[in-house]
Amino acid sequence: MKYDGYRLRLERDGDRVRLITRGGYNWASRYPWIVEAARKVRQKQFVLDGEAVVLGVDGVSDFNALHSRKHDHEVQLCTFDLLADGGNDLRMLPLSMRKTNLERLLARRPEGVFVNPFTW
Repeated sequence: MKYDGYRLRLERDGDRVRLITRGGYNWASRYPWIVEAARKVRQKQFVLDGEAVVLGVDGVSDFNALHSRKHDHEVQLCTFDLLADGGNDLRMLPLSMRKTNLERLLARRPEGVFVNPFTW
């Protein structure tokens, strides 16, 4: 299953959470649910790669709903990679190890951020 949305990098450093677009903009104020979910993760410092999506009742992403900006409060982050954890750059690790670490990081499943099981 492919989630159709906006690519974001979630950066958390303590209480500071940023949602960085490919163009370098911070959309943290645009998607508060993702920011709130990131703050519920026990780890205080990490960087995730993912896709901001609006999911319909059928679980399928709805790009038109996302693009309309009428559903910004419902936008979730479908994560597929852990780039840094606890200040350590993980990008040199094999993808399988990063995904295992990502699964562990988000084991408590904060609402608003989820791991895409279809990218394993």
